[in-house]
Amino acid sequence: MEQIIPIKGNVSFPLTLDPGVWIFDDRRIDLDEFFSSAGQPERDMEQEYIESTSKFWEKEIREGAVFPPTIKSEKKFEKEKVLNGTFGVPLSPFLNNAVPLDSASNVVIETKSGSFSFPLTEADSLIMQFSFQGKPLREDGPVYVLFKDGSNRHQPIKNVTAISIQ
Repeated sequence: MEQIIPIKGNVSFPLTLDPGVWIFDDRRIDLDEFFSSAGQPERDMEQEYIESTSKFWEKEIREGAVFPPTIKSEKKFEKEKVLNGTFGVPLSPFLNNAVPLDSASNVVIETKSGSFSFPLTEADSLIMQFSFQGKPLREDGPVYVLFKDGSNRHQPIKNVTAISIQ
């Protein structure tokens, strides 16, 4: 049960997050690539998702469901990437689904050793890391909270127990 993270407080819909399934989430970010591309223009994750989905369906329409010979090597590459990668997901989509009340102004990251408060307007700058080199964060996880600018990449917020909207 300690792998589940509740989003609670001043929200219309309290949520529970299970980082164990995020490896299958299309919103996941390869953090090694994300932080190595620092200084490049910020990517719009939703737009990237729409573009990749559009390319897939365009290919399906054009070529049908016939798989080219490279599909096996592409799947193998993706599987190896998942088994060895360091991944995270943005916090903001989960907060948007919880629908913070109008009176809400802060996001509080609760940990075993204290709490960290951020203005709700800055929630878009938070990423929840859920794996490191292909392994879940079991010892001091289930997630680390990172800033998109990478300023706390080597000293993330660890031992997250809950996210509270206040």
